[in-house]
Amino acid sequence: MAACIPLSLKMSPSALLGVRCLLTEEHSSRKFLKCLTELCRRGYSGKAQPAVEESSGITAGFSGPLDHYTRLISDGSLREDEHQKAVLLRLEQLHRTLRGYSNTPTSIFSKFFTQPKPPKGYYIYGDVGTGKTMVMDMFYSYVKTEKKKRVHFHGFMLDVHKRIHRLKQSMPKRKVGKMAKSYDPIAPVAEEISEEACLLCFDEFQVTDIADAMILKQLFENLFLNGVVVVATSNRPPEDLYKNGLQRVNFVPFIAVLQNYCQTLRLDSGIDYRRRNRPSAGKLFFLSSEPDAEISLDKIFDEMAFKQNDITRPRVLNVHNRKVRLNKACGTIADCTFEELCDRPLGASDYLEMSRLFDTVFIRHIPLLTLNKKTQARRLITLVDAFYDHKVRVVILADHPLEDIFVHNGDDGHDESHILMDDLGLKRDEASNLSIFTGEEEKFAFQRTISRLIEMQTEEYWLEGDRSTKS
Repeated sequence: MAACIPLSLKMSPSALLGVRCLLTEEHSSRKFLKCLTELCRRGYSGKAQPAVEESSGITAGFSGPLDHYTRLISDGSLREDEHQKAVLLRLEQLHRTLRGYSNTPTSIFSKFFTQPKPPKGYYIYGDVGTGKTMVMDMFYSYVKTEKKKRVHFHGFMLDVHKRIHRLKQSMPKRKVGKMAKSYDPIAPVAEEISEEACLLCFDEFQVTDIADAMILKQLFENLFLNGVVVVATSNRPPEDLYKNGLQRVNFVPFIAVLQNYCQTLRLDSGIDYRRRNRPSAGKLFFLSSEPDAEISLDKIFDEMAFKQNDITRPRVLNVHNRKVRLNKACGTIADCTFEELCDRPLGASDYLEMSRLFDTVFIRHIPLLTLNKKTQARRLITLVDAFYDHKVRVVILADHPLEDIFVHNGDDGHDESHILMDDLGLKRDEASNLSIFTGEEEKFAFQRTISRLIEMQTEEYWLEGDRSTKS
């Protein structure tokens, strides 16, 4: 069955990140980089992967992810990281256990008999840039199972909500004068997904949306009961997911479900490999205080637009029957302001559509993001995640250096927060520790945003994001 989860998303560069950042200068040959690129791209299929595919290409000659990793260490192509190796040892065991594994019933009578217990998955957490996604994607590429999918958690939850909406719309209309029957679409959605995949690999598992938080326990409980094995990466340990979130008491039972079906692994070497010195693509981050900064961005845009088979014009994006207007674009280049991208009520689906259409986006006039602008900060985090996963290149004009964009002070009294507290009927003392008001979740996630934006300025990232060479 063709996959319904929107897995047409291009691969996250994190998969290559951990490898390429560890490369020693003397062994970073083009042939090796091409080989690794193929390895990680195999983890991003939009359909279930037949096992026969795994026997060719980059996986040929290696018995599994640990063997591959060890060979790269032994020939000097990688510098050994004991934390990565420890996680790969566990993933190697799971890789062997999953050989030939399927959650598909072998006959119509199977459901009446006790089925073999599926293996436990893994929840891998640690600081940004430590290689979590790299090891997960290496594992994914070697798993020889009939049905597997790899997706960013944002994209997965967007698809879940679409499926829920579709099922609700398919219900018969309520007759006049009669009460509508209650209908719970979560279990049927979980069953649909279970039919499409017995292995789900999630990158950037994070929970910030109350709509997601309230359905995760039931959704994943059903996935696990249907034999789905989950491997996920995150910056937070399970017990800190949705920390200080609104109505978190209703979310907490999900943590127990996750820990029951997934073993927790910490990958935290204390090194952010994205920050290691790598050749720059040139000046791509400008400060508003710099003389002629706007002119410099205009010049870069004009030079890039000259190579496009298009004219500079406004563009209107159609996202789920909504019109999203961008004032200036040319071919695969969009020239936007922060106000256009983050001051409007846009979300992951809008940024994913931009990622599909554009390989380069200019973001002008990023202001200082205080607590009073944490909603805009959250949108910027989501935008960078979407762009990074699709290797969209960015040119930025900001009022402050990258490390100083998001701060906790200077918030002018949290006027918006106080209004929201009043609307929700919450006392300010009671609400003072909720993450929706403190900005702690944004502050935590923004470290990942900074790390990714640093990598997005490298020559390697810039060249990989050039879609003109792939057309």
